[in-house]
Amino acid sequence: MLAQIRRALRPDGLLLAAMLGGDTLTELRQSFAAAEAECEGGLSPRVAPFADLRDIGALLQRAGFALPVTDVDRVVVRYSSAFALMADLRRMGATNVLRERRHTPTRRATMLRMAQIYGERFADPDGRIRATFDIVWLSGWAPHDSQQKPLKPGSAKASLEAAVRQMKR
Repeated sequence: MLAQIRRALRPDGLLLAAMLGGDTLTELRQSFAAAEAECEGGLSPRVAPFADLRDIGALLQRAGFALPVTDVDRVVVRYSSAFALMADLRRMGATNVLRERRHTPTRRATMLRMAQIYGERFADPDGRIRATFDIVWLSGWAPHDSQQKPLKPGSAKASLEAAVRQMKR
């Protein structure tokens, strides 16, 4: 997708985008894994994996973007319960679309145990649970001759080592 976006941009065109990544919903993932292992003796993917910040930067480079930059903002949202979080995710259309997921309904005991584990591990003193959302910001430019170019290795006029030594004084 990134390669197609880059091809669609004019030379020196800018891509600015945001996506969920990193440790998004890690609490929900961990709680489901513990509950399923305990109640059902196995695991089913419940939360889609999210790309790591470094991987997204590498994908921008691989797609041919010049001067790629990625950054992350961590947003922690608090809910009254794991079920309130899941209802919010469902309303956003962010349900489990993984092909490898279990296609039978989750047992009531597993859901209740997941909510209990979530509360035990990720609740604040007031009883509200935390849900982490990592918003990954990415930018990159479609290549153009006018853009700055990296210097050739060994062409520096000053030594990094000398600059560090001078800073320590």
